[in-house]
Amino acid sequence: MEIALVLLVIAIVFIVQSIKVVPQQNAWVVERLGKYHATLTPGLNILVPFVDRLAYKHSLKEIPLDVPSQVCITKDNTQLTVDGILYFQVTDAMRASYGSSNYIVAITQLAQTTLRSVIGRMELDRTFEERAVINTSVVEALDEAALNWGVKVLRYEIKDLTPPPAILHSMQAQITAEREKRALIAASEGRRQEQINIATGEREAAIARSEGEKQAEINKAAGEAAAITAVADATADAIGKIAAAIQLPGGDQAVQLKVAEKAVDAYAQLAQKNNTMIVPGNMSEVSGLIGTAMAMMRAGGKTS
Repeated sequence: MEIALVLLVIAIVFIVQSIKVVPQQNAWVVERLGKYHATLTPGLNILVPFVDRLAYKHSLKEIPLDVPSQVCITKDNTQLTVDGILYFQVTDAMRASYGSSNYIVAITQLAQTTLRSVIGRMELDRTFEERAVINTSVVEALDEAALNWGVKVLRYEIKDLTPPPAILHSMQAQITAEREKRALIAASEGRRQEQINIATGEREAAIARSEGEKQAEINKAAGEAAAITAVADATADAIGKIAAAIQLPGGDQAVQLKVAEKAVDAYAQLAQKNNTMIVPGNMSEVSGLIGTAMAMMRAGGKTS
């Protein structure tokens, strides 16, 4: 009975040692008598107890690795504290087991040295502008070296770039000065555009005023011309009527009478408006006019 129990225990131990279930996205390395034998894939696997040994277990998932911060020197001799994060994946379990004693430490150290080399070829301002270039350079260098370690470096991302406090203060002052410069330029452009708009408005207003004055002068000239034409027409019509009236019987005498009346009225008005007595140089002319006028009146009376 005891022998049977011992055999049962040995059988259970053999079964436990021989049956291995590998989880998904994992790879286990098996050594047979101290030498690499096989890489177990996900699922059920059978080993030879006491001959085969499960030496290494690797996850095939993407692994994030925090790269410690370090001080780098830029091309213009400025200290810059940089830290980042690295993403990698085990692609060859056998090489990951035997290619390096600790591929995680190896990747971390290589990432730091590569980062120092890349930043050392750049000036400070470029390190802030070309993060993508830095990340790509680090990934390319790591991927080439990690190939022998059975590891694929997927990407590298810089988390922080921290310059010294004095440099940071200078950068902030430069940014402030640039913003003030842009504000002043924008204000001057606004004033310039305002002056242009005002000058354009004044020019258009002056043109409009001159056009209005021009049109007013044209209208005034047209009105005066029309008035002169109307007066001329009326005068011509009156002269025509007078000429026609002279041709009638007694017209000549009426004209002479009218002339005499106008002459007498003119002398009378001169005498009323001036304290000085105005006497014609030849009184016979006045008497002649008066006589003529009286004769014409008497003639008119007789005819009537």
